[in-house]
This record gives sequence, structure tokens and C-alpha cells, in this order.
Amino acid sequence: MTSLLTTFFSPADTAAHMLPCHDTDAADLFFSERPADLEQAKSLCTGCPLLEECRQGALDREEPWGVWGGAIFDAGRIIAVKRGRGRPRKNPQQAPDQNPQEKPADAA
Repeated sequence: MTSLLTTFFSPADTAAHMLPCHDTDAADLFFSERPADLEQAKSLCTGCPLLEECRQGALDREEPWGVWGGAIFDAGRIIAVKRGRGRPRKNPQQAPDQNPQEKPADAA
């Protein structure tokens, strides 16, 4: 990503335009496995002066994963949302206050 910065900004300007993806505390968000982290990384891209160039560069390079230009990439393609790890439930989890054995009071 540093080479992308120096392509569009002179080295003197690069320091003045520190981007969220270069923040060492936030860098892990851009390549996290957790969908919530990836959504947070996408929100950090908002307002970035290199948003379109970053996204197009990632498409051109077919980036295998991560957040690039405010979009989530997986296998070189943009995906809307990343599904959490593991196998999804077959049946949605029932709310704890519901008991399938009980009938509503007005049904009796």
C-alpha cells in the first residue's frame, strides 16, 4: 500500500496524508477473519482520498482477501459481506424466553 501512496502523493505529502490503513493499531482490522472487524475497516475507508484507486488496484492485482478501497475482497473478488467462520446453524436459535412446549395464554 505504501507504493500506492507514493504513486499519488509525493513523499513529502505522504506523511501529511496518513491513512487509516497505515495506523499500526488498525492494520489488523483490514485482514481480520471477524466480519465485525471487516465492517469497521470498511468504515475507516470512508473519506479516504485514495478510495477508488485502492479498490481498482486490488481488483487489478486480484487481492486474495482483506478490505481494499472500502470493499471486502475474497479470492480476488468483491463480496458484500463476509460470513463468520464455521458452519451455519440448520435451524435458527430460538429465543431463550420461548418454550416450544408452552401454548400462548389466549390459545387455551
